[in-house]
Amino acid sequence: MNSPSSSSAAPGTVPPAPASPVPTPAPVRHAFALWMIAVAAGAFETVLAVSEMAADGSGSAGGIGVGLAIRLTVFTAAWWCAVRMRRGQGWARLALTLALGIGGTASMVAEPLGRLADGVSVGALLSDVGALDLAFAVSRTLHVLAVLTAVTLMFLPAANAYFTTARRSRASAALPAEQ
Repeated sequence: MNSPSSSSAAPGTVPPAPASPVPTPAPVRHAFALWMIAVAAGAFETVLAVSEMAADGSGSAGGIGVGLAIRLTVFTAAWWCAVRMRRGQGWARLALTLALGIGGTASMVAEPLGRLADGVSVGALLSDVGALDLAFAVSRTLHVLAVLTAVTLMFLPAANAYFTTARRSRASAALPAEQ
């Protein structure tokens, strides 16, 4: 018989986390997957940008290093928040929405929209497109669509119910047991 303190994990290993008392609904699972796609797209865009800077000599080693450190921090924070969001942490849903859904999307679309606002035509923008530019544009489009769809999914009724139930479940688990 297993006592409450016994574990089925092998010695020296960490036992698996207990199952969540609240099942994760499909919109939250899909939002998580889309956040992972967005992180992967961002990493791919970083590789493309660094490759271009290295090829044309437009970036200093220090500048590239700082840019990589910032991006790695953002990618890590996005992954961590997405994991916490998938576990029902409402603060993580809010952080993803505000920091990346709004702030990140604005930073990704500001430059191309700014060029269009300055009167540069779409035709002129596309006239100098090379393979690297095309790969970046496709990745950026996927990136933006993944973020916007993930944010939408995180606020569907099933997701809202999940975050509310998860919060209540954590609150009731934190209460002292009645004797």
